[in-house]
Amino acid sequence: MADSTDLVPFRQRIAEALPSANIPTLLLLLYQFTGQEYWLNPPFIPVKSRWDENDSGGLAIELQTEVRDAALAAIMAWRQGAHVAKPDLSAEELIRMLTMSEAEPIPPEYADMMIHKLRRYSGAVPDPVCLPEDFHVLIIGAGMSGLAAAIRLRQLGVSYIQIEKQDRTGGVWHSHYYPGCGVDTPGHLYSYTFAGGNWSKFFPLQQEIDDYFNRVAREFGIESSIRYSTECLVTRYDEESRTWHSRLRLPDGTEETLVTNVVISAVGGFTTPKWPSIPGLGDFDGPVVHTSKWDPEVTLDGKRVAVIGNGASAMQVVPAIADRVSALTIFQRSRQWAAPFPKFRMPVPEPVQFLLREVPHYEWLYRLRLSWIFDSQVHAALQKDPAWPHPDRSVNAVNDGHRETYTRYIEEQLAGRPDLLAKVIPPYPPFGKRMLLDNGWYKTLLKPHVKLVDSAAAHVEGKSIHGINGDTHEADVLIVASGYDITRFLLPVQVIGRNGVTVREVWNDDDCQAYLGTVVAGFPNFFMLYGPNTALGHRGNFIFTIESQIDYVLSILRQMGEKKLVEVECRQDVYHRYNRTIQEMHQDMIWSHPGMSTYFRNDRGRIVTNSPWRLIDYWKLTKEADLGDYRTLAISAPDRFERAVNGS
Repeated sequence: MADSTDLVPFRQRIAEALPSANIPTLLLLLYQFTGQEYWLNPPFIPVKSRWDENDSGGLAIELQTEVRDAALAAIMAWRQGAHVAKPDLSAEELIRMLTMSEAEPIPPEYADMMIHKLRRYSGAVPDPVCLPEDFHVLIIGAGMSGLAAAIRLRQLGVSYIQIEKQDRTGGVWHSHYYPGCGVDTPGHLYSYTFAGGNWSKFFPLQQEIDDYFNRVAREFGIESSIRYSTECLVTRYDEESRTWHSRLRLPDGTEETLVTNVVISAVGGFTTPKWPSIPGLGDFDGPVVHTSKWDPEVTLDGKRVAVIGNGASAMQVVPAIADRVSALTIFQRSRQWAAPFPKFRMPVPEPVQFLLREVPHYEWLYRLRLSWIFDSQVHAALQKDPAWPHPDRSVNAVNDGHRETYTRYIEEQLAGRPDLLAKVIPPYPPFGKRMLLDNGWYKTLLKPHVKLVDSAAAHVEGKSIHGINGDTHEADVLIVASGYDITRFLLPVQVIGRNGVTVREVWNDDDCQAYLGTVVAGFPNFFMLYGPNTALGHRGNFIFTIESQIDYVLSILRQMGEKKLVEVECRQDVYHRYNRTIQEMHQDMIWSHPGMSTYFRNDRGRIVTNSPWRLIDYWKLTKEADLGDYRTLAISAPDRFERAVNGS
């Protein structure tokens, strides 16, 4: 129970927060705190929102006032020690609550995953793992996925060594800091389930995201144990000792070989910049900077700037620098769909930050709502309908509805500029390429000193960039926003498995495949986070995908300890069957549509980045590892091994 002297200021802070709080979330909170069905029925049923988390719920002002007044009373009662009426929500209750709150039916199959998330939000830790004292794991990388892996291993008592080639944690959020760099997922969703973020913006920018990962590393006690400025050059599986031998480059330039039982790769995908093949690019008479290797010393103020590319990084950097430069020329190779972004740069009011921080149930329910809103809602819109009569512009009726909505939005943003509309509306279906958010992109295109060139750059001479359409444009600074080489997974590390075969040889360089995006046949005791076919091209919380992979790895480690296994290796038939399945699924999905080029596909036309699964499907596949999918080796006596029954 709170001290009575604390109640007055607490009440005042909550009262200040409630006018800006999310009404549908408050309705969920009221039901959980009071147990009263009143809050799940008319007239409090929210109206469906088109773009965002629906802060007002579409309710009349007097109803919103009633909700806020009741929420204040319920929160104050809880603060003074009143029991929560519904501390453990049942599956049926959660589905009913979220169906009301989201103003649309929530499939019952989502209940177990929602319960899982709520438990993680409240601090639940997975079952313990018991392994021999001399069992060690190497984690390569201390970015978003590497930190989550280290925290879970530490909580479960598994001995590990973690290396990071940068001088601190954060991964790409530490190395990438071009102007406007930020996340296109809500911050309260782009957070670990076990560590919420006290975000200052609904969609935070790079520095705050970097700070979040560093704070989490400190709070969970893993920051000091990370070996920084240490890079893994080669990791090789030794079949005789059944261990991985990893050659590391240390901060002083010397090398060391580290021997561990297991390797977890958390090197990420956005590590290797992709440079366009433009003759003369390297001889440009002025600064040339790639967004992934931003140079803050480059002067932009008052300069003529040219940008190569119009993808995700360009859509962030262009609006961020437009008002600083004298002229801005953008070369677009292909057109992009960009959706409305209502909360772009919008701050989370300080009182709401207080509410989220001090009333954890509100935060948990708010995050649960977001996880549905930004989950797999568009999955159905990505499925090809063979009977659909307009396959050139869309893949089914729902997808065509998205096309109409996004087209109408673009027309509103560029009203009176038919010349720009002709350049920006894509001919291919929405979601065919990565769906972008409008960071002020369209309004920037309207500025008189900004020019959009509807063609790629052909070659560079001196300060001149020549487009393939024959036009020539002058610039003082050239910004390359051409993305990353993300179809070649594990590129930063040479990984050598059985019989001395490298993963690049197995994958024929860029034909990357993995079982559940996590393991590769021929590479025992090796796991990767953010592997092939795990990216979410249909929205969703990618951090939750990573956590699902980690739970899968922990399940394997737990069973290795229980069954005294020294080796687990994905069976070839399981590996190939899974990858055939997901490619067959992709052939029925939008990313195999022939009407556009996309980095989702490799040079062979195979989808290597995106997952075809809904998030709930992937969660079910990874929640518990089936060792029947693996060849395993158990130790039965000192120096004597025998094949386990599973997969023998």
